[in-house]
Amino acid sequence: MISRRILMATAFLAALVLPAQAQEISDDGLHIQPWFYDGFLEMGADLEDAASEGKGLIVIFEQRGCPYCRELHEVNFAIPEIAEYQAENFYTVQLNLWGDRIVTDFDGEELSEKDLAQKWLVNFTPTVIFFAPESVGAASEDVAESFRMPGYFKPFHYGSALEYLMSGAYRDTGFQRFTRARFLRFEEEGKDPSLWD
Repeated sequence: MISRRILMATAFLAALVLPAQAQEISDDGLHIQPWFYDGFLEMGADLEDAASEGKGLIVIFEQRGCPYCRELHEVNFAIPEIAEYQAENFYTVQLNLWGDRIVTDFDGEELSEKDLAQKWLVNFTPTVIFFAPESVGAASEDVAESFRMPGYFKPFHYGSALEYLMSGAYRDTGFQRFTRARFLRFEEEGKDPSLWD
C-alpha cells in the first residue's frame, strides 16, 4: 500500500519537474518549445516547406504574461502524445501578438507580427491557426486557413483539433461532431478522455 507521505513526495517532485519542461522563455517573454519551427516568417514558404514533408502548418499567436498561453505550454505540451503528434505532423510557428518582427503574409505583404495579427483578426491569445498541406499556393490567409482555435482549448480538445486537421475531417465534418466521435472512440479503446481535461 502506498503511504500518504510517498504520494505527497511524488506530487511535489512532479510539480517541480513537469512545469520545468515548458519554462524556457524567449527574449520577448513567450514560452517556447524546442520543436517550434524557426523559419524566415514567410507564411507561404513555411507552408510549402511543411507540405513538402507531408505536414501542415500551425501559427500560434501568444503574448507576454498570458496565463492561457502558459497553460498551453505547461499543460497541453507537457503531454508527450500531444507534443510528439504536433512535432511530427506540423511545422509550428510562434508569433507575438504585439511583436515587431517582419512577417510575409500569404499574399506577399510584409508587415509586423502585431499588424499581421490585426489583419488576420486575431483577438485572443493563444490563437492557434491551422493550414493544411493542400493549401500550398493559396493567395491569402483566409483562403489558406483550414481551422482556428481562438483561445485556450483543454488537452482533449486540443489533441482533437490536431487530429481533425491531419485526418482531413475538417473538409466535411464539424469539429464538435468529430470531437464527440473521438471521445466515443477513446472510451471504446479503454482510454479515459477525462484525463486529458
